[in-house]
Amino acid sequence: MEETLILLGTGNATVTKCFNTCFAIKTGEEYLLVDTGGGNGIMAQLEKAKIPMEAIHEIFMSHEHTDHLLGLVWLIRMIATKMKKGQYEGNLNIYCHKELKEIILTITKLTVQDKFYRMIGERIFFHPVEDKEVRQILRYQMTFFDIRSTKAKQFGFTMQLKNGKRFTFVGDEPYQEHEREYAEGADWFLHEAFCLYRDREIYKPYEKHHTTVKEACEHAEELKVKNLILYHTEDKNIARRKELYTEEGRAYYHCGNLMVPEDLERIVL
Repeated sequence: MEETLILLGTGNATVTKCFNTCFAIKTGEEYLLVDTGGGNGIMAQLEKAKIPMEAIHEIFMSHEHTDHLLGLVWLIRMIATKMKKGQYEGNLNIYCHKELKEIILTITKLTVQDKFYRMIGERIFFHPVEDKEVRQILRYQMTFFDIRSTKAKQFGFTMQLKNGKRFTFVGDEPYQEHEREYAEGADWFLHEAFCLYRDREIYKPYEKHHTTVKEACEHAEELKVKNLILYHTEDKNIARRKELYTEEGRAYYHCGNLMVPEDLERIVL
């Protein structure tokens, strides 16, 4: 069964020329959604990607920042609406750390009509995950881990794909040494790259706890990952982003394939 990564968004929090970083993994006719972007733009991205909401039953949320979280409130509202109209089969399962669950519930309670909010606990379920916890989701064995963020508690995950390859997501902050067991030798490694190294004085990535293309690629080279995907970038020169990021990254990452995807790009895993 072919597994496909669909990049719904590839930008950082303040982008306007692309969508905030979030993605889906498609297996058969099922989808695992990871983060949801910063608002109702997630609905447009799903529509463009031809991903029906009715096919989304599993969502993982990494952390509380608005560019990753607020799209979920819209999805809860829209899916709850479909549930009440008899247009959505099954349940919606949301996985996140326990503190994030409370944040999502609070925001949803304050912004979504009660008739939709009441679907939480009836057909919309939260599943808090712990550091190093292993869960079966869409027949994947997923191991969640605390990335030990200095900004807001955030979890990543690693999992074995059905083709036997290992897929690792370390959130939207730089790789840290305690994540080595999940990242070293990964077949697919997703890492943020806030900007080009040469532009570091313009975008100030380090003070925001982010990296440049250079550091992301140095990590991937040292970890000997086979495929590196860079995302969560600035968007000021979006037309040349793929070219420029690839050119800089190739100076530091030699042991595998370097990818700088555009929004809505599909990658066969």
